[in-house]
Amino acid sequence: MATINRRQVLQLLGSAPLAAGFAWTEAEAFDASRRARQAQAAGGYTPQFFTAGEYAAVTMLAELIIPKDERSGGAIDAGVPAFIDFMMVDQPARQVAMRGGLAWLDQECNARFDKIFIGADDAGRRQVLDEISGLEPARPDQSHGLAFFRSFRDLVSTGFWTSKMGMDDLQFMGNTFVAEWNGCPDEALKKLGLSGE
Repeated sequence: MATINRRQVLQLLGSAPLAAGFAWTEAEAFDASRRARQAQAAGGYTPQFFTAGEYAAVTMLAELIIPKDERSGGAIDAGVPAFIDFMMVDQPARQVAMRGGLAWLDQECNARFDKIFIGADDAGRRQVLDEISGLEPARPDQSHGLAFFRSFRDLVSTGFWTSKMGMDDLQFMGNTFVAEWNGCPDEALKKLGLSGE
């Protein structure tokens, strides 16, 4: 793998409109979700966009954002890494921002720990991510990392919550046939200061 220095990372990030993030249409997100489910069902997914190293970083980062817990599986179980890979295919402007963000993570970890993101220990990875999570003010030199992380976190959330596992976790029952509609429940109307009359 070629090494990349801080200046190259910033040039790469600067060439992509990170402020716009990784915005997709609803149709694109649902298509990628459908394709990720199919790939997961087939087993042994091979990335179409990411290199093996990038895909390992995407997988690790996605699981750190939505880990498995007692309620449901995590991002990996929901097929989020494949979803993200499908979202990146044929999207040159978004690809530059994604690759630049992953390169920023590698460069930041390398500067601190002499290891790229996936090679750093869990505490080191979490330290870097905590600083760019937006929970605390980021340093000015971390603005690119912060923008990348916000966009990536949104993408992971979209991938998870549009998956069957995410919808089950939400107990989503949309598109359910209702044979008879009796109107809004009285308690809801009362709360709004309305009546059903």
